[in-house]
Amino acid sequence: MKVFKFGGASVKDSATVQNMANIIKANQPEQLIVIISAMGKTTNSIEGLLQSALDAEDFSEGLMSLQKFHNNIVKELNLSHDEVLGKEIAEIYEELESQLNSFSSSLGYDYLYDQTVSLGEILSTKIVVTFLNHSGIDCHWMDARKVIKTDSLHRAAKIDWGATQNIIRSNVSQHIEDKVIVSQGFIGSNSNFDTTTLGREGSDFTAAIFGTSIKAESVTIWKDVPGVLNADPKKFENTKRYKQLPFKEAAEMTFYGATVIHPKTIKPLAQMNIPLYVKSFKNPDEPGTLINECTIPDLAPAIIHKDKQTVISFKISDFSFINEHHISLIFENINRLNLTINLMQNSAISFTICMDDNPAKREMLRTALMEEFLIYYNEGLELITVKNYNQKTITDLMKDKEVIIEQRSRNNFQMVYKA
Repeated sequence: MKVFKFGGASVKDSATVQNMANIIKANQPEQLIVIISAMGKTTNSIEGLLQSALDAEDFSEGLMSLQKFHNNIVKELNLSHDEVLGKEIAEIYEELESQLNSFSSSLGYDYLYDQTVSLGEILSTKIVVTFLNHSGIDCHWMDARKVIKTDSLHRAAKIDWGATQNIIRSNVSQHIEDKVIVSQGFIGSNSNFDTTTLGREGSDFTAAIFGTSIKAESVTIWKDVPGVLNADPKKFENTKRYKQLPFKEAAEMTFYGATVIHPKTIKPLAQMNIPLYVKSFKNPDEPGTLINECTIPDLAPAIIHKDKQTVISFKISDFSFINEHHISLIFENINRLNLTINLMQNSAISFTICMDDNPAKREMLRTALMEEFLIYYNEGLELITVKNYNQKTITDLMKDKEVIIEQRSRNNFQMVYKA
């Protein structure tokens, strides 16, 4: 059995849904588990509706526009006559509207975020399953909220691996006669059966969860790029596709901010030695990139760019030296605020970090530590990480840039600079 994952761009309209169905048909009679994201920019749209509800603004027009978006796809796929689908979509939108109307600060934003934004995945998979069945592909709709069990950390839930793997195996075995099982990315539920989400763009991780639970032959992520590239083609010229990558290299690339694969995807697959393919849904016959346990000499340097960065420096107020106590105090508060450090550097009297810009949490961090440290920060910066660097690559990247921090290790180079 194989696992396929299709993101929002691969089901953004009727044409891409039909293309996805063609890819599934081309891989039959394989038994497949297909993980699907919300259609197009649905997640962004629901986030906007939620913000309107939070601000006590009228969201009815935005809600109608989103419903029209899904209804148009249903119409273009010739599914308007399916009364069951029509009723299901109407009920999902009723639930969404009810959740938005009942917004309560006592429940917390993150809780309501998970209950509302998750409905985008439910909508997309209901439409896709109906279309596949009408197209002659026998498939079963599986509710990820019932099989992926998590803790209660909303928007960044952690997996209960033992429970999840047992439930997935049991549910998949009950539908082994169905050639295709369709489920949702990004979502699960806690012990109280409240919906949780695994973090933005977490559908890749869902594919890995299913893949490891059933000991899949492989997992394939279908993207709008030809595979894993050594840099973002929107930002850099002359990018190269990796034909093959070791698990370790791919994991480190995601750690430093490469967005082609969700950072949590690699570890569970590597632990069970399940190969991961990254392929183009636009050109499905092309080989893409294979990520597995291998050794590849002379890999092309991987260039990873992150914008909207903030550098924060902590200096001892009495000009004594930075020691383990000071660093421990800083890390304790960074962990408490669930912040991620992208780069760090220390000197005798200061400790400096670079992180994704988050003004609210930055201020909370400053307030917590202001009595212990003198705190300075620069915002609006950019970060470039180069894995397996060579001097020419670094020289080219540094040209005409005002570099704030430069750091090298044996294999990696990082620089923070003014945009």
